[in-house]
Amino acid sequence: MSETTNRPRPGTSSFDDRNPPARDLLDDCVHCGFCLPTCPTYVVTGEEMESPRGRIYLMDLAAKGEIPLNDAFGSRIDSCLGCLACTTACPSGVQYDKLIEAVRPQLERNVPRTTADRLFRAVIFKLFPHPGRLRLAALGGIAYQKLGIRALLHRLGVVRRLPARLRALEALLPPVTLSDLVRRTPSYVAATAVTPARLRVGLLAGCAQRVFFGDVNAATIRVLAADGCEVYVPRDHQCCGALSMHAGREDDGLEHARRTIDMFERYDLDVVVTNVAGCGSTLKEYGALLADDPDYRERAAAFSARTRDINELLAELAPLATRHALPLRVAYHDACHLANAQRIRSQPRQVLRAIPDLEVADIAEAEICCGSAGIYNLVQPEKAEELGRRKAANLHNARPEVIATANAGCLLQIRRYIGEDVPLVHPVQLVDASIRGVHPFHDSAGQRHTDG
Repeated sequence: MSETTNRPRPGTSSFDDRNPPARDLLDDCVHCGFCLPTCPTYVVTGEEMESPRGRIYLMDLAAKGEIPLNDAFGSRIDSCLGCLACTTACPSGVQYDKLIEAVRPQLERNVPRTTADRLFRAVIFKLFPHPGRLRLAALGGIAYQKLGIRALLHRLGVVRRLPARLRALEALLPPVTLSDLVRRTPSYVAATAVTPARLRVGLLAGCAQRVFFGDVNAATIRVLAADGCEVYVPRDHQCCGALSMHAGREDDGLEHARRTIDMFERYDLDVVVTNVAGCGSTLKEYGALLADDPDYRERAAAFSARTRDINELLAELAPLATRHALPLRVAYHDACHLANAQRIRSQPRQVLRAIPDLEVADIAEAEICCGSAGIYNLVQPEKAEELGRRKAANLHNARPEVIATANAGCLLQIRRYIGEDVPLVHPVQLVDASIRGVHPFHDSAGQRHTDG
């Protein structure tokens, strides 16, 4: 980075000209502090610059050219989870989501990262948006666990001495099996409840979702079909761009968005459905993200308008399939990108409470993020661990028999800290079990399982 960029002239913005944070959005913040108790990093550290209003103050100084874009500035922005709990708590309607989304790409372009940080992030983005590569990595993970290598390295204390980021990566290994990796989601399933179908629905199979949580996709398809929808699932190994956009990799994210729109336009769909909160929030932003692209502006807006989270769609549709009783106490964890970004809170609870004998328990500090937040638990492992343990304690205190949450990252993060005693599922898996009249943690042979 040039010296000029590091030391801006007074009155000259430190941000470059490509979508800097808007002055009117910065001025909306009156620094009242209502955001503080909802901000995970402020709750953990108690530092003003680790709060939304503190970060907005830094953005304002940078916009005026009073501070440079450097490591100190970047570290405060990087430490934000992007959970957006502050946006729901703010009485002034500050659009922090737009501010952080504008500043993160500025960091990626203008603040050099250390070699180790750059390489670690490069590995993440060469791996996670690519299901084929993830399957190969998962094969290695299965061997690592099944051959006893993992147990040996833990017993010898090797894992404990790894850098924090590698410890987090190792701890978040999902409990996949070979059968999970070879499972293929059908490309089309007809409606089973009515003819003709109520809706033509396209399902985003996802990246990590299709590799690690294929059972969630399968449950989603069965529930949609049982409630009268015909379901189309593109086989393209296509990332929606959510991970890239949330990490400030704007160009990559926009290219993924264009390809996702192209992919679903091959079908004549009424609705596009996602069962991952982080993906859904980005799909619904395509219209805004591609507003300056003349080739995609209108197509992106139309795509976003017909996107639904599975909980949202099921709450909109009158159920056709009979729900059988599930006498269980469920603690529901609000995924941040569902509750805050998409403002979907009541619908998952409504869908779950439609299951006879199912009790939905609320948890303390529901607005505080679990620490997953895209790649946050990998690149900010210390803060993520504290938040993960805090969330696990609050979930345990609700005395659940099962925990439900609508995001793949949350499932992995919570599983790391909750232990083996409480099963974790996506809400749609409970709906699926209820419709089929089976216990959600037993397969057809009566064997207990706890796959999320």
